[in-house]
Amino acid sequence: MEKPPFGFVLVFLLFSLLFLSNTYKLWFKTDSYYQDIYNSLTRSPSLYPFKEFFLKRLENRKRWEVEQKIFSAIGFVAVVGADVLVIMAYFGT
Repeated sequence: MEKPPFGFVLVFLLFSLLFLSNTYKLWFKTDSYYQDIYNSLTRSPSLYPFKEFFLKRLENRKRWEVEQKIFSAIGFVAVVGADVLVIMAYFGT
């Protein structure tokens, strides 16, 4: 099997860093993260096609937090696992 190009590995890790940054904000700066999301959805003009759907999800904040934290925990395991696999493929181990 051929190793992935360095550019692919770099972009992959940058997207992982973006996910991990958002996960950090969700878990440790929940109030500001929630407010940022709410503000981006209520700003005019809105570029989000499903704005009303997402605003409806934000109405019950506690439920939103629980759902997001469950999803982020699963995502964290998946992202870190994928990062390990990509790095292992790149270094050929």
